[in-house]
Amino acid sequence: MQTLDRDTERKTIAILKVLSESSKPLGSIAISRELERHGVFLSERAVRYHLRMTDERGYTEPMRRDGRIITSEGLEELSHALAPEKVGFIIEKLQLLAFQTTFDPVRKTGLVPINTSLFHAGDFSDALHEMRLAFDGGLCVSRLVAVAHEEEKIGNRAVPKGKIGLATVCGVVVNGVLLKSSVPIESRFGGILELKNRTPRRFVAIIKYDGTSLDPSEQYIRARMTTVRDAARSGSGRILANFREILAPSRMVVEKRIAELAAAGISAVFLLGNTSEPVCQIDVGMNRAGMILLGGLNPVAAAVEAGFDVENNAESGLIEYEQLVDIGQL
Repeated sequence: MQTLDRDTERKTIAILKVLSESSKPLGSIAISRELERHGVFLSERAVRYHLRMTDERGYTEPMRRDGRIITSEGLEELSHALAPEKVGFIIEKLQLLAFQTTFDPVRKTGLVPINTSLFHAGDFSDALHEMRLAFDGGLCVSRLVAVAHEEEKIGNRAVPKGKIGLATVCGVVVNGVLLKSSVPIESRFGGILELKNRTPRRFVAIIKYDGTSLDPSEQYIRARMTTVRDAARSGSGRILANFREILAPSRMVVEKRIAELAAAGISAVFLLGNTSEPVCQIDVGMNRAGMILLGGLNPVAAAVEAGFDVENNAESGLIEYEQLVDIGQL
């Protein structure tokens, strides 16, 4: 099989990414337009040239005159490609998603960042029962969710046949709201937070955002490192959490925004530390305060702990706040 040069590989991966975000086949014209949104500029002719190569490799499949769809081999290639160059990819993804967040917690309008989880349609009702433990126990960013059925789109993900997609609110909403308030916030790491009697005790595992190409929460869930159900039932266990830092002088503004988010049904901030003091054994810089955010995928982790097969895509896009409903309505 012919080895692609780096520039060609980048363009090929960009095309596969566009196709992976579509719920229907796309032709070269549509792909060319979508590529521009990702900062890649290819003519229709150039797109057709790259599609011939992806067809040969089995990454895409022609659907007659309707265009191309991405295959399972294409999705696998997309998940593994350019890994050495993706170090730091997660922090860049968080920053971009925060910038794109337009949610106004006072007006309760705008775009909210989400995580997307895909369940087998036949399992969803039972999995929902397990997830409600975390939702009802307050171990979630928000009780607000959205559901999509097969061939519908949720965030940047198209829901495959036989699956149901669940969108949970992502903690990056805090970054986005603070960014719009001109408050700088540093996202340091995602981790496993140990709770004792419903009180955060310490982080037992961390993955720094600027040194990984993989989302920490997805990896922790896959490795079965959480005990969210125990934490929801007894108050003691290990949950997904994220660590941020803010400048101490911004504290009053931050506390106001946290209260506004909570009034809008988004309670992502689990703990806000004191100036220059460690938070759950994590040191913070001078004139800074540590902040712990609950992991948006905690309810899904509970379902995985119960034995359900779930495919997760953290920070998977944005959704209008008005499209979200309380978990109790499902």
